[in-house]
Amino acid sequence: MVAAFYKGILPDNSIVAIKKARLGDSSQVEQFINEVLVLSQINHRNVVKLLGCCLETEVPLLVYEFINSGTLFDHLHGSFSSLSLTWEHRLRIAVEIAGTLAYLHSSASIPIIHRNVKTANILLDENLTAKVADFGASRLIPMDKEQLTTMVQGTLGYLDPEYYTTGLLNEKSDVYSFGVVLMELLSENRVYEVIDEKVMTEDNQREIKEVARIAVECTRLMGEERPKMKEVAVELEGLRVTKDKHHWSAQYPEETEHLIGVEIISAQGVVVPLTMIASRM
Repeated sequence: MVAAFYKGILPDNSIVAIKKARLGDSSQVEQFINEVLVLSQINHRNVVKLLGCCLETEVPLLVYEFINSGTLFDHLHGSFSSLSLTWEHRLRIAVEIAGTLAYLHSSASIPIIHRNVKTANILLDENLTAKVADFGASRLIPMDKEQLTTMVQGTLGYLDPEYYTTGLLNEKSDVYSFGVVLMELLSENRVYEVIDEKVMTEDNQREIKEVARIAVECTRLMGEERPKMKEVAVELEGLRVTKDKHHWSAQYPEETEHLIGVEIISAQGVVVPLTMIASRM
C-alpha cells in the first residue's frame, strides 16, 4: 500500500509535505524507520530534506521540505506535461540525478543504494532543480561489502534484471534504473521509445546521441558491464559544460576571440594557454 501525502503549514507559515503511513501496515512502518536512518546519513542539495518525524505513534509521520513543481514523471507524462521541458532542462536534471547517485554510492558516510530510482521519485522545485526522494527501500552497504542479498524490491520497467533474477543488490542496480530514466528524458515515453522530437535540434544532436549512448551502457544486462555512477556523472557534466561553453561563445564572439591566447593558471599551479584548453573542447 502506498503512503498518503499531505500539505501542511507550520506555525511560522512555512509549507511542508507530510507522509503518513497506512494504519496497521507494519511493512510501511519499517520503511519509514529505514528512510529516517538513511536520510540521516545524507547531506546533498539534490536530495529532498527530511525536517522531522514521529515514529512512536500508531500511525508514523515523516515531514519533508515542500517541493512545489511535482515530479519528473508529471512533467514527462502527467499533469505538467503541457509545460515542455527543454533539452537544457533535461540535461541539467540528468546531471543532477547522476551526481546525487554518485554521491550516495561513493561520497556519503556509508555507501547507499537507492533501490527505486524512477521519474516518479524525482521531485522538481520552482527552478526545475531535481530532488531525489523516497528512500524507504534504500539500503546501506557495509564498507567491507560490495553487495547485499535482499528480497527483490523496486518498480518494474526500472528494475535491474540481474538484481531481479539473483537478489544481489549493488550500485549497478541504481545505474540500470538511472539508464531507464535517461531514456525517458530522451523520449518522453516511459521506456525504450524514439527520441522526443520537441527536444531534437541541429544544435543538440551530438549531445542527445551521447546521452543515448550513456543510457544504453547503463542498461546493459550484465551489471559488471555498466559504468559506475561517478563515471556517468562526469560524462554528463562534461556534456553540459561543453554546451555552456559553446552557448557563451555564440553569444559573445568578440570576447571569445579576445581571450584566445591568454594564459591561465590551472588548479595544479601550471600555466596553461587558453588556446590549448579551447582545442580540447
